[in-house]
Amino acid sequence: MKILVSEAEIQASVEQLAQTIREREQGRPLTVIAIMTGSIVFLADLIRKLDMPLRVGVVQTSSYVGTTRGKLRINSEMMPDIAGRDVLLIDDIFDTGHTLFEVIGMLDEFGPKSIRSAVLLKKKGRQEVKLEPDYVGFEIPDEFVVGYGLDYNDAYRNLPFLASLEPADIEGTTP
Repeated sequence: MKILVSEAEIQASVEQLAQTIREREQGRPLTVIAIMTGSIVFLADLIRKLDMPLRVGVVQTSSYVGTTRGKLRINSEMMPDIAGRDVLLIDDIFDTGHTLFEVIGMLDEFGPKSIRSAVLLKKKGRQEVKLEPDYVGFEIPDEFVVGYGLDYNDAYRNLPFLASLEPADIEGTTP
């Protein structure tokens, strides 16, 4: 595997994102909704740096089996009430943009005051929707990335850095 972003670089970026969010929100209450499962590590690190009134919830989506994208499924059962609230939607990676676009559409049906989005990673040249995340940690090349919560067949989530997989890494992973 090839390391793309080090642990130190990730932590510095999360701190910068948190500072920008704190400045923009000016201490107003915020409901942070994470798209699970890949964003769990990003969520945990980010909310510890947000010194403001917070509510936290999750929606679970799934669309990938290995490296193949299928139909997006969204489960919002663990999401708090967001009616009239400012929402920050957290995701691990903005690839084609379909997941973020569809989840924002779903959240909008619950009547939030506002919805902003933060992603740890944005893949260059992959977007297929007219949407830009409000906050982006890193722009990365079009490679399959693991670590810091991102996985390949549920492996590699626990890596403290972000890496791209090489063929030998994929072959050695149990599907």
